[in-house]
Amino acid sequence: MADPILKISGLEVAVDGKPILKGVDLEVPQGEVHALMGPNGSGKSTLAYALAGHPRYEITGGQVLFGGQDLAEMEADERAQAGFFLAMQYPVEVPGVSVLNFLRTSLNAVRGEEISPRDFMKLFRQKSELLEFDSSFTDRYLNEGFSGGEKKRHEILQMAMLEPKFAVLDETDSGLDVDALKVVSRGVNSMRGPGLGVLIITHYTRILRYIQPDVVHVMFEGRIARTGGPELADYLEENGYVEFGAAEAAAAPQA
Repeated sequence: MADPILKISGLEVAVDGKPILKGVDLEVPQGEVHALMGPNGSGKSTLAYALAGHPRYEITGGQVLFGGQDLAEMEADERAQAGFFLAMQYPVEVPGVSVLNFLRTSLNAVRGEEISPRDFMKLFRQKSELLEFDSSFTDRYLNEGFSGGEKKRHEILQMAMLEPKFAVLDETDSGLDVDALKVVSRGVNSMRGPGLGVLIITHYTRILRYIQPDVVHVMFEGRIARTGGPELADYLEENGYVEFGAAEAAAAPQA
């Protein structure tokens, strides 16, 4: 097993003074895809935003090591430069900033050097084709007027272009029809390899049919309640989260 790119020990996080995470222990080796499942309100998205450095999410205890560095000592932009990436559950709209300018500025910031316009456009076209991202969106403002599927494709397009060492996908499957889910999953799978660790945060098992996880964790009431192999997702799809104290399904309702 590879050394963990992300090592979380006894992590406690509060939001506006309210404790949400109450001692999370979790390791993700580089080169592996882990799924973090759990009922609504269990703390999954809190973990994602705390890792990304959102100021509302205060680490009050424990430790997070990212590539051997103490994540709590790093600013959000420093985490990105170190290779951390978050695909948000609800991507924000940024009026006045075009998709193309956003991507190029992000790429330059993460690399710490200017990419030539020619090399940037070559990379952009290559990754856009993979994600079936309409080139007509390049001059539109970031996420403004985008459908849910378009926003999620753009999140994964960012990931493909930035080539992070570790990516957290926070409920990337929410709001996607099956065709968009397949495209997004294909993009993530194309990036799998020894240089990338992935944590997929999801309520339902649907995305795990297309992105096969190496390990599945269940979060409940701010802690990791169980860890297992891919078969754990199948178990949850059949039985839901009842045994963890929540009468919720882990399989999305049929349309």
